[in-house]
Amino acid sequence: MNQRISAPVGREPDGFAPWPLTEFAAGAVRPVPFDQFVVKIHSRCNLACRYCYMYFAADGGWRRQPVTAAPRVLERAASRIAEHAAAHRLPEISVVLHGGEPLLAGTATLAGFVARVRELVPEGCTVRAGVQTNGTLLTGERLRELARAGIAVGLSLDGGLAEHNARRTDHAGRPAWPGIRRAAALLAGPYRHVYGGVLCVVDPATDPERVYTSLLGLDPPAVNFLLPHGTWTTPPPGLPADGTATPYGDWLAAVFDLWWDAGRRRTRVRLFQEAIALLLGAPAATEALGLRPVSAVVIETDGAIEQLDALKTAYEGAAATGLDIHRHPLDAALAHPGIAARQAGRAALSATCLACPLAEVCGGGNYAHRYRAGEGFRNPSVYCADLRRLLHHIARRVAAAAVPA
Repeated sequence: MNQRISAPVGREPDGFAPWPLTEFAAGAVRPVPFDQFVVKIHSRCNLACRYCYMYFAADGGWRRQPVTAAPRVLERAASRIAEHAAAHRLPEISVVLHGGEPLLAGTATLAGFVARVRELVPEGCTVRAGVQTNGTLLTGERLRELARAGIAVGLSLDGGLAEHNARRTDHAGRPAWPGIRRAAALLAGPYRHVYGGVLCVVDPATDPERVYTSLLGLDPPAVNFLLPHGTWTTPPPGLPADGTATPYGDWLAAVFDLWWDAGRRRTRVRLFQEAIALLLGAPAATEALGLRPVSAVVIETDGAIEQLDALKTAYEGAAATGLDIHRHPLDAALAHPGIAARQAGRAALSATCLACPLAEVCGGGNYAHRYRAGEGFRNPSVYCADLRRLLHHIARRVAAAAVPA
């Protein structure tokens, strides 16, 4: 059984500890149990998108991972998830089948793993399962198998047209769009009952209206727009270092107006809905906004317990915890200083963020986006100016709608 620690833990290559170890040591922050389990079924992908944060970022740990999770790893993962759910009396958990491209492992493997988790969790615990896929391997038969297994399907793409997905190619350079379009048609049609929605990474070089309307053409029940993963050390493309321009905030504000002004909103947009909820003082759950403690954990194909993948953009081993499901319960990860920092709310924010009136709404942005080499994560988001631009815009629009004409 593979029980190795896959990467150095908690320190940059020069020895600097980016996690505030004294402040966020075990017991300093009251832990919040995990209720979302991201399980890596397959560590490779059939596409070779050069901008992918998984394969072309600072962390090359995927090269050391087994290609697929062995049956014994999946069995152990299912038992550890059930153990955690029982220990914390969780009424509901989410299991996200991820990769790489998880469909490379076969739908029978995915269905069997989810069935095993459902079998092992305590009575009364609901298991919501989903798979996040690039869509190129989806067929009617595979969707039937996923539907029978009660697994929702989320599509990852860059827009609703071939031109938006030009950088999504396979390892031979062939375009992925025909397969993506076929999958979207199947999900919008006969398999809509398992259509979880679309994830789309923002590209400010594209026309926001054209991207949004093309996504509506795929008829997704939900859309989530994601900012490209980047840090102060490795900034996202097109983002000026001096904060004088807000290309990502401008792009998202334009899409918000299209969504907000529609007579009938044809899809849910999670980022916008969560922003409105937070601005109105309601609790919200998203990695991109707010101060709600992170409650997700990753299980790699070798059984390593890791933090969320976005941290892989910071430095080699940033997501590693030194724990694995063969030797450790998932509760052990709650004591890791990185996870404790993600659950610490305001205590993990920089002085700049604490002084900002949007702190409760923005929450410092995605934790990975705060990283700067030699300083760690106690910084504003590299998208600070863009987030201010978007949130002020949404606040103005919502406030205007609340005032009688």
